[in-house]
Amino acid sequence: MKFYELDTPSLMVDHAIFMNNLKFMQDYADRNHVALRPHTKTHKSPELAKIQLETGACGIAVAKTGEAEIMAAHGLTDIFIANEVVGVQKLRRIRQLAETITIAFGVDCPEHVLAAEEVFADAEKPAEVLIEIEVGENRSGVIEEQDFYALLDTFKRCPHVHLKGLFSHDGNCYSAETVEVCTQIAIGAQERTLHFAKLAADYGFPCEVISYGSTPTFMNQVPILPGITELRPGTYALMDASQGNAIGTLERCAASVLATVISRPTVERVILDVGAKGMTMQSRTAGICATPGKGTLPDYPGVYIDHMYDEHAIIYNAAFREQVKVGDKVRIIPVHICPVCNLYDKMYLIEGDEVIQEIEIACRGALQ
Repeated sequence: MKFYELDTPSLMVDHAIFMNNLKFMQDYADRNHVALRPHTKTHKSPELAKIQLETGACGIAVAKTGEAEIMAAHGLTDIFIANEVVGVQKLRRIRQLAETITIAFGVDCPEHVLAAEEVFADAEKPAEVLIEIEVGENRSGVIEEQDFYALLDTFKRCPHVHLKGLFSHDGNCYSAETVEVCTQIAIGAQERTLHFAKLAADYGFPCEVISYGSTPTFMNQVPILPGITELRPGTYALMDASQGNAIGTLERCAASVLATVISRPTVERVILDVGAKGMTMQSRTAGICATPGKGTLPDYPGVYIDHMYDEHAIIYNAAFREQVKVGDKVRIIPVHICPVCNLYDKMYLIEGDEVIQEIEIACRGALQ
């Protein structure tokens, strides 16, 4: 079938662009002599994750224990939960996964390590963990050196928890005002991560893995410093309007939402049949990722979604209104693709205007 014959709203992925994005990032990692571990929270699809592995990825990252379980059930065997994991229930689930696959997860305080020690105390294999280092995003991760040493001391008392390495994510690069500032943020984030890796090594904890993000830095091909062993981008595979703006083109945006014009009630207003429940209401208003509106219509230059309700997208553009009629279908590039994928049960892989495959978004809703 042709993609414009799909019912709406539908999530679509352009196969050729998707594959080009995978090759671009894998080539970048290979040139820098580092492993590539894609963060699959973006697409939440085991099928797409397997394609990433086929193109050279060393394994995958996920955000939640539930995502790890589903990926493992679909045959993925090297998984890193790039997040702190808290709670006996989740740690027991990770312990069970560790019996059959390679799995690691994040920690950033002694409480995390002590809890893992208790759950893994009588397990055949130790818990594998990476310490998160805060590098400017103002989110989770170790900030002070004294806290880092306290965390390392905790490992000495926990023989069933193995420190595999460190990881960091410079999400603050999304709001960098220029690519040059983005590069400076990237270099600083790597330097800070590597500094803590040296502290660990000097303290008797050499790091096997030093894993670093994120998509805007890598798509702009920032230098990767010696000592970084692994890149962990997510959005690069599908891209979105904000990431496209960060590199100055929407041509790498593989994902789009197909929607139908359902009303033209005024001389300038157009209503589409997708709202926050199919696009999210996220926006990016600062830095290299700044994006007009709440969705970009790539086939109509300068046309963006102005407002979003649960089930309606509102566009105020008189020229656009004259170009479309009720029943027409239009493509929208989301501002941020990651939450959009979590809103659909399936996506459609397209080649040109042909639908070539229906792909289950198996990790959708796996939030625990």
